[in-house]
Amino acid sequence: MASKTSKLVPIDKGPVAVTPLSLLQIAVQQGADVDKLAKLLELQERWQVNQARQAHNAAMAKFKQRPPKITKNKHVKFDDTEYDHATLDHVVGAITKTLSAVGINHRWRVSQSTEIAVTCVLTHEMGHSEETTLKASPDTSGSKNSIQAIGSTVTYLQRYTLLAAVGMAAAGMDNDGRAADGEQKPKTSEARVAECLSWIKEAPDLVALQRKFVGACQEAQKLNDKDAEAQYIRAKDQRKRVLRANL
Repeated sequence: MASKTSKLVPIDKGPVAVTPLSLLQIAVQQGADVDKLAKLLELQERWQVNQARQAHNAAMAKFKQRPPKITKNKHVKFDDTEYDHATLDHVVGAITKTLSAVGINHRWRVSQSTEIAVTCVLTHEMGHSEETTLKASPDTSGSKNSIQAIGSTVTYLQRYTLLAAVGMAAAGMDNDGRAADGEQKPKTSEARVAECLSWIKEAPDLVALQRKFVGACQEAQKLNDKDAEAQYIRAKDQRKRVLRANL
């Protein structure tokens, strides 16, 4: 009986994706010149950058499908100022676990000139990074020394740059001029603005000026009242010049 021999049939794996790296490998095998290899290497690098950016964007989209809920966990009250906010550790704890699950980590970069600048850097595991920067002056409220004033501002900016970088806000925090429940919050009344301006303009010294100014601005920020805040800043700058001239 004649034996039958079986033939091996190649398996069709479908079309193979052509990438700059595969082209580079072919070029090396074919002995391509240095100039051609250099151009293919540049093409491969640009392709990797684009792939990393797409991966980062996809990861952030996945993050935002199920974002963590951030609640305000600390109540603050001093003088005429009273508000709730989410502390830095609370914000970081809520966000980083979900970010890590999609392959993204965060870090901060801090610099100081006339203002303190804090940059939050989100980096995907494939290497693409996105940066968000905010600036502010040292927080000298509450009789802080110079180091404490800087530390307070850094902590504040770290919290808000991370929230801004991931496009989130703590529950109850204003977002684009609207409250967290989507309803427009009322602006500061004219009488209240006048009262706060009077405090600032009549502050007897720089310490009292900063305390009154910070309290007024925090109240305006809770209402997202940019106009009132701008008036307070102008009044503070004018009063500071007068007080410094009298030293």
